[in-house]
Amino acid sequence: MADKRVNVLVYSGNGSTVESVRHCLWSLRRLLGPNYAVIPITGESVLKEPWTASCALFVMPGGADVGYCRTLNGEGNRKISAYVNKGGAYLGLCAGGYYACKRCEFEPGKKGMEVCGDRELGFYPGTCRGLAFPGFVYHSEAGARAAELSVNKQSLTTVGGAVPETFRSYYNGGGVFVDAEKYKDQGVQVLASYTERLHVDSGEGTAAVVYRKVGEGSVVLTGPHPEIVEALATDDKQRVDFMKACLAKLGLSPSQDDQGVPSLSRLHLSTLEASEVSNIASSWSDIVEEVDGKHLIKGENDTFSLEKQSGPWKTEDSSTLSLQKVADALPAVVKDILPSAISNPSSTPTTSQEPANQETGIVDYDKITKTLLVHDTSLPDTKQTPYFNHHAYFANLSAYKAKHHHNTSESFGNVLMYGEVVTSTNTLLEKNPTLLEKLPTGTTATATTQVAGRGRGNNVWVSPPGSLMFSTVLRHPMALSSTAPVVFIQYLCALAIVNGIHTYDRGYSLLPIKLKWPNDIYALDPTKGRNANTSDPKNYVKIGGILVNSSYSGGDYTLICGIGINVSNTAPTTSLNALCSAANLAPMQGEKLLASILVNFESLYLRFCHAGFTPLLDVYYKHWLHSDQIVTLEQEGGVKARIKGITSDWGLLVAEELGWEDRPTGRKWELQSDSNSFDFFRGLLKRKT
Repeated sequence: MADKRVNVLVYSGNGSTVESVRHCLWSLRRLLGPNYAVIPITGESVLKEPWTASCALFVMPGGADVGYCRTLNGEGNRKISAYVNKGGAYLGLCAGGYYACKRCEFEPGKKGMEVCGDRELGFYPGTCRGLAFPGFVYHSEAGARAAELSVNKQSLTTVGGAVPETFRSYYNGGGVFVDAEKYKDQGVQVLASYTERLHVDSGEGTAAVVYRKVGEGSVVLTGPHPEIVEALATDDKQRVDFMKACLAKLGLSPSQDDQGVPSLSRLHLSTLEASEVSNIASSWSDIVEEVDGKHLIKGENDTFSLEKQSGPWKTEDSSTLSLQKVADALPAVVKDILPSAISNPSSTPTTSQEPANQETGIVDYDKITKTLLVHDTSLPDTKQTPYFNHHAYFANLSAYKAKHHHNTSESFGNVLMYGEVVTSTNTLLEKNPTLLEKLPTGTTATATTQVAGRGRGNNVWVSPPGSLMFSTVLRHPMALSSTAPVVFIQYLCALAIVNGIHTYDRGYSLLPIKLKWPNDIYALDPTKGRNANTSDPKNYVKIGGILVNSSYSGGDYTLICGIGINVSNTAPTTSLNALCSAANLAPMQGEKLLASILVNFESLYLRFCHAGFTPLLDVYYKHWLHSDQIVTLEQEGGVKARIKGITSDWGLLVAEELGWEDRPTGRKWELQSDSNSFDFFRGLLKRKT
């Protein structure tokens, strides 16, 4: 489990288009969540990062393969080819498909459209020729259509699951794999074929999707875009089933359930002290505006429509946001196919029609108004928030505060904003400073499901139920910079998680939880059994992470401390409750764990402000995974070094160079977390790109 490949990497560098990458990410998260992390990867990262060890699937989306060549020819393609030949999987969609052929021939002799030449990867041993259908225009839907595909069920039935006979797939500018039937002796299998008359000579067969075993790995290449949602309700199940079968053919484990991204829910604002929520709402008077009878806060990133249990803000009955005017939030894709196109498949579709099912597209959730209900008379009941018990949360918060000798007036967790389905708790707070500056220190946003959760860099993913996800507002005085530098806040978050787990209740202090520098949470893999070596780092798997964003204004740093930890979902690694089961402990409840972590976070923060991080170093080292770990320093030319700890002034990672027989040379490095990351299982400290 520790070295299980869980990353699905979607190329987002030179040559790719924003829309193709977005569609690819959305569709693959729907098909593969929560077993895999579907994330974008830049061209620079392909070239410089050691991504292959954790990659379950490399995806080259639609775009322009000439741009792919400019960035990846040479070293990039050598890495991709070596990855596949050593057991990796490659999915090429449209341009990503013909880029992986031995040769491509598109519109020869046509000025501004010709793309012809040999290609380096050569996963398909022949030529991909296009356009399969006429009319393609770059950066346009003019040549887009719903192409009917006939599926070769015999090649896919061995992977299990439903496989359709035919389905329609979005097509815009792809090719056909020429003479695919002739390459059977080289391992080529046709997975689907075009049923309509093609614009070019396809040789033997009309292969639209092909599979091939390459070394120890495998590839699937497509001419059309089966990953794109056409908003055709009648074909969506068949398209999804076909995509799942292709992914299984590549050796992945698609989700059995439909992982479709849900609609956003209402947000609920509540407080430990009943009067405080009314005071908060009153402080918003200068940022609330009335528009068409609704009271709105127009944040920099999101608009919030306010409701209240009492007073002038009207409360509606619905608990879930309708995706009003959702078409405005959809990208410019072919939204439906005219009846004439259905009866005459060779006709050209139009973009002017409304989708048959508008919620099947990729929604820009920032454009949707979020409803925020202020609970000024009572806490949300279980009918309003069936997946989060507010009464249990606030009761546990009070109990933990008493245990830690906190006053209830101390702030962490006293103000809670909860949504069953939200974009991202970090985004809702950090990206809306107009609202943020009106929220008290310690305000915490949490959710059951995130549809646009944020990680380090530009990583975005759907966070499913079973995880505890929350973000807490912290204001750290600039005056403490010399004694309590802001960089240590991420380390305090990490310690708060460990302490929150260990003080959850009696018996939980022995759960094997560790910290990976600078901001990941690891747990001993329970599948290793009771006799597993708890000191061997390779027996640990990641179950959580931390993201701290900061800004500076008025003498204070405003920090949004985002935390995600897997409580009950065992995919893709393990969960806290799997550890509890192995230790014969009752499973953890998210509400209680949230309260425990927040109270521990506040205790650690108050101690930090008073005495700095030095008194906490021994506690930090007790829980981290790196004591005397030998690593390779990528940016220093690959020298070996031993990790010695972190500096007590700025939290830099200290690495001591090793020479002959791993003897110290006397040379040391101090490394910043913002420019370095740990490839833990390979013992590699690498540049962050």
